[in-house]
Amino acid sequence: MKRILLFVATNIAVLVVLTVVLQLLGIESLLESQGTALDLEALLVFSAVIGFTGSFISLAMSKWIAKQMTGAQVIETPRNATESWLLSTVQRQAREAGIECPEVAIYDSPDVNAFATGMNRNKALVAVSTGLLRQLGPKEVEAVLGHEVSHVANGDMVTLALLQGVVNTFVVFLSRVVGFIVDRVVFRTERGYGPGFFIATIVAQILFGILASMIVMWFSRQREFRADAGGAKLAGRENMIAALEGLRRVHRGADSSLPESLQAFGIAGGHMAGFRKLFMSHPPLEERIAALRNAA
Repeated sequence: MKRILLFVATNIAVLVVLTVVLQLLGIESLLESQGTALDLEALLVFSAVIGFTGSFISLAMSKWIAKQMTGAQVIETPRNATESWLLSTVQRQAREAGIECPEVAIYDSPDVNAFATGMNRNKALVAVSTGLLRQLGPKEVEAVLGHEVSHVANGDMVTLALLQGVVNTFVVFLSRVVGFIVDRVVFRTERGYGPGFFIATIVAQILFGILASMIVMWFSRQREFRADAGGAKLAGRENMIAALEGLRRVHRGADSSLPESLQAFGIAGGHMAGFRKLFMSHPPLEERIAALRNAA
């Protein structure tokens, strides 16, 4: 599940690049109506194109980028009993979930983690760390795999791309409205776009982007509960609870060895307090365990 931060980071990067390119090409000047008013309808269309383009480029690149950043090696032909078991387990769970079998991979890391990603539910990737295989038992690993397969079956990446596209649209739209107002009112620019527009737009885009990320992270936390329920269905509720308890045990007081941009994509998520909880991609493990125990 190492996908939220990676997806959002790639999304923001693509959004910034597209914005700069369009500004350099002068395309944004088409949004100006006779130099005195902002064409809101044209701006909204422009914002949607930019917002959804960045989102779906990020989605299309997600599996490739995840492989490159973790060094995940896809199991083509199993070389040992562990790889054979991993492949057969994911194949069985995929059949039960009604999806095509994802690529199955292992990446070398002492961190106890796993992730799933991909552009759609029938062309996905599920990968586990060597640390996960060493520190959790077979039943717990099976539950983790079920959790990841459930993410794929639930279409979480596509839903996330749509949500990110919507929030991107409003980030682009509102930041340019703010830039236009600042440029006209504060900098007194009468025609065209002055420096105030570009400065205020960039600042507003960053601020609105931070607020938008709270919405994305809220969705991410909700989908973790759904994936836990899916993992319980595929591997057994007690096994899923045991897996989460195992993750809580090994992650307590330990820092993830994943790159910083990937840490919130792991099955256990990060540890934050106070206001920073709004930026958590995963609910606390205690809440996830309690939700499973209270499930009918």
